[in-house]
Amino acid sequence: MFKLGINLTRSTTLVLKRTMSSQESDVLFETLNNAGIVTLNRPKALNSLNDSMVTKLLPQLQQWESQKTLVIVKGAGEKAFCAGGDVKEAIDKSKGPKFFRTEYNVNYVIGNYKIPYIAFINGITMGGGLGMSVHGRYRVATEKTVIAMPETKIGLFPDVGGSYFLPRLQVNLGLYLGLTGDRLKGSDVVKSGIATHYVPSKRMHELEMLLSRCTNEVEVDSLLNKFHEPLEEFSLAPHIKHINYCFAASSIEEIIERLEKVQNDWSVKTLKTLHQMCPGSLKITLRALQRGAQLDLGQCLQMEYRLACRATENHDFPEGVRALLIDKDNNPRWQHKSLADVDDDYVEGYFKKLPEDKELKFFKANL
Repeated sequence: MFKLGINLTRSTTLVLKRTMSSQESDVLFETLNNAGIVTLNRPKALNSLNDSMVTKLLPQLQQWESQKTLVIVKGAGEKAFCAGGDVKEAIDKSKGPKFFRTEYNVNYVIGNYKIPYIAFINGITMGGGLGMSVHGRYRVATEKTVIAMPETKIGLFPDVGGSYFLPRLQVNLGLYLGLTGDRLKGSDVVKSGIATHYVPSKRMHELEMLLSRCTNEVEVDSLLNKFHEPLEEFSLAPHIKHINYCFAASSIEEIIERLEKVQNDWSVKTLKTLHQMCPGSLKITLRALQRGAQLDLGQCLQMEYRLACRATENHDFPEGVRALLIDKDNNPRWQHKSLADVDDDYVEGYFKKLPEDKELKFFKANL
């Protein structure tokens, strides 16, 4: 009887230790039936990705690809799937490139995943959160989903494969979203092509349980289609014609000229937004999206890595992060006061190849 008491106490202690250690981890990995479950576990930071998280994600995702039937990725807490990358870490000249290198490798693995990869994008999903979801086969949005690529506001550009997926959205929608950082919510995220299914948040736990029992992709597909609910009309539908026309222009200046011709509430608001963005970022972003339309995901990520490394070395990205996220004075002093000041040499300088030993290599390369 006494021995049994000791064993019970010891096993209880082990359980407590295991629970405590998993609670401390910034990303959790569990097996549920046939599924590998990833939980991004920094709810107070809206599950923003840091170097520690992406360093753990890369080998685990690679390992599970040959061991599981499917992988589900979700965010801890009620507010966010993943609000992006930890940009305060990313602006560091030495830490930044290391973080981007691993993060982009994770994006590449997701984009080439051989088994169903299902992202539950419930809540805020921005920047790096889209990199953790949009390249996978299935992306499930809920009424709480809010997506955006707001990088031009902080002196960066839509990375994590943004140059690959944004130009491939319908009717120049991706160029509009990438340059303005506009947000889409709920069923709009499916209408835009960023999510594949729409399921109410109250049903997500049930969906996770049933998905974990699936034995092949046909079952996964069928189950997701059963849970998928009818969509409301796309909120941008009245503006699609103008988005397609304005954002087909070959330069930022011409986009602005076309917006000025439209002259309605939407175009006035869009012009105001563009004038708040970093001029250098707008020009670099447009060029990256134009080139990305002709490249595969791996090539896009390699291009973006050059841009990201240069961003950590230049003025605008650290300054944007300072103004909007550190000092929060919302008064960034950009390198260029206007679009006219941003010349072609400056933009092209970002795209130049890095020294061979500094170029992005994929840890699981099949390029």
